[in-house]
Order: sequence, then C-alpha cells, then structure tokens
Amino acid sequence: MGIKERKERERGRRRQQIMIAAKRVFSEKSFNKATMEDIANEAELSPGTIYLYFKNKDELFASLSLRILHYMSIRLEHVLKEKVLDPSEKIQALQEALYEVYEFDPLVLINMFHLQSSETLRNLSPDLLEDIKELSRVSFASMAKIFEQGIKNGEFIDRHPVALADIVWALFSGIVLWEESKRLIDNKKDYLKSTLEMAFEIFGQGIKACPEPVS
Repeated sequence: MGIKERKERERGRRRQQIMIAAKRVFSEKSFNKATMEDIANEAELSPGTIYLYFKNKDELFASLSLRILHYMSIRLEHVLKEKVLDPSEKIQALQEALYEVYEFDPLVLINMFHLQSSETLRNLSPDLLEDIKELSRVSFASMAKIFEQGIKNGEFIDRHPVALADIVWALFSGIVLWEESKRLIDNKKDYLKSTLEMAFEIFGQGIKACPEPVS
C-alpha cells in the first residue's frame, strides 16, 4: 500500500470516528443542543480537527443521513421490483418498508425530517447536497413507479404518480414527527406503527379506482 492510499484510509477512519462520536452526542443532547466542541470531546479530537472534515454541524449531521437515505433507496427499489405483488399489495409493502427505515435509525430519520424542512440545506457543500438529492430522487422514483404501475393497469385512480409519492412521504414524515412529539409527553405510549398502518390502509382505499358501471 502506497503513502497516498494509507493517508486516504486514515482519513476515512478519522471521518468515521467523528461520525460515531456525533451520533452519540446527538442521542444524548439532541441535535439543537449539541455543539461541535461536544463532538470533538467525544471523539477525543480537537475542534480544529473536526472542522477539517466537516465545515459545520449541519454538514456533519447530513453526512449521517446519507446512510439511512441509502438504505431507504434499496428497500423501496426492492418493493418496486417485487414481481409476486400486485400494485395494491405493494402499498402494504411500501408501508412496511418505510417503517423499517424508521427502525433502522429513528434519531437520524427524525432529525433528517427537520433538516429537510429548514434552511440548513443551504449550509451544505455542493457535493454532499447532490448526494442527498440523488438518493432522495432514487427513492421517490421507486415510489412513483409503484403508483404508475397501478394507474396503468386500472387499479389506482388516474393521478400524477409523483404527486402520490409526495403524499406518501408527507404522510410518513408527518406521522413520525407527530407521534414522536406525543412521546415527549408520555414515553410509554408508542402508536407509531399502528397509526402508520391505519394511514396507509385509508390511503390505499382512497386511491383505488372505482369499477366501471355495467351498462
């Protein structure tokens, strides 16, 4: 292994070390209260070293989001390509896949929702922002194609498949954020899965095409 390869590997290890420390700090203090100094202390590095790898806290957190976005793109593509399921059954599979995305890393997912709905995306480097956009595009394309399949074979109402994918994402993110806020009041109550199942059941019924009347 040459010097260049060794340096690149060391840089990758250091970057991973920082991200692991950041995840711990965000878990303990929340994203808003955590500071780059907190993360540096957890990683046993100087704050200056942290800034060599991430220009700000938003970029550090967004980098954590890439892992869950990548997982989501894989799961949704798998649902799309599932040949034994008809489009209506894929709506159920879609709900299950999104819940698995939540379970994969609830903390990062919840903060990612906040990140995407704020101005902080403008603080990210162009390369990181493009990575986030590309992974998001892949996931939304898979969802839209599921609806497109159902529209083409007459199972779903004729509406724009991208708009239907947007509605699903809004449904998912809204329920996750609302149920999480309720748990701040009573952490013994966890109705996320059952609420998500009910919401998708109602949504699935709502987009079913009405059968043509017999003349």
